[in-house]
Amino acid sequence: MPRVFAATIAPLALVAPLALVAALALPGVAAAEGKPDIAALQVGLRARGLYSGTVDGVLGPGTETALRRFQKRVGLTPDGVPGLRTRKAFGRYGRRAPLGRRPLALGKRGWDVAALQFALAWHGFPSAVFDGYLGSHTDRALRRFQARAGITPDGTAGPATVAALRGPLPRSPLKLIRPLAGPVGDTFGPRGARFHAGVDFLARAGTPVAAAGSGQVVFAGPSGSGWGKFVVIAHGFGVRTRYAHLSRIKVRLGQRVPAGSTIGLVGATGEANGPHLHFEVIVRGANVDPLGAL
Repeated sequence: MPRVFAATIAPLALVAPLALVAALALPGVAAAEGKPDIAALQVGLRARGLYSGTVDGVLGPGTETALRRFQKRVGLTPDGVPGLRTRKAFGRYGRRAPLGRRPLALGKRGWDVAALQFALAWHGFPSAVFDGYLGSHTDRALRRFQARAGITPDGTAGPATVAALRGPLPRSPLKLIRPLAGPVGDTFGPRGARFHAGVDFLARAGTPVAAAGSGQVVFAGPSGSGWGKFVVIAHGFGVRTRYAHLSRIKVRLGQRVPAGSTIGLVGATGEANGPHLHFEVIVRGANVDPLGAL
């Protein structure tokens, strides 16, 4: 389960010219920001110690600088354009492209695996890290996505899975309210080589946290993972909300709660470097951008 932090992130890198981005995009894959093939490029550059920024799928200044350094290193014209020759210069990693050329299953490595990880994350099923390796975390995310998409969850990303990734990103069918009035820290999306599956609301410890909608408490207690004390509420229509790092829980399992009622207090339990609320919206098993529902 991804570690969550309270630090505020900088805005995403500037978007590259549309023609260049389109040339490297996995055709038809929907993503709020970035392209899977640019993300795979960033993963390859990170593996070579040339890029330390966020794997966001955006060909911004930091990625272009790292790309030019790579091109110069391998004897190519350092033009910052990730064309076919540049991709081949990554060796076996770069030859494993594009996504959809070969079936992907447990143990596979390459550019296409990194692109798969990025696309899965934006569809609500992030794996532990963007690294171009289809390990147990990516296998689990892949199977969960397949089950949600109505595909046999066999852990093999073939044509049906790639086609499903070309569909629209999941969104909440319900309108929710903000669980607290604090400023937003980290948002939904890539952060470093990982994917932040929720939104962090920054607030003082002890600030009341409200239910984002009416529903029934389906979990209330401590977590063995990095979430610390957290609460999960089922709202109907396949929608659940999760409230993590609480200092205190004020509801019990099975309790029905109205929208706006206090369900806990802000804290820093679990893996957190300061008091904040980590808030997630889950629709039929997929994490969606909470800000799109508020």
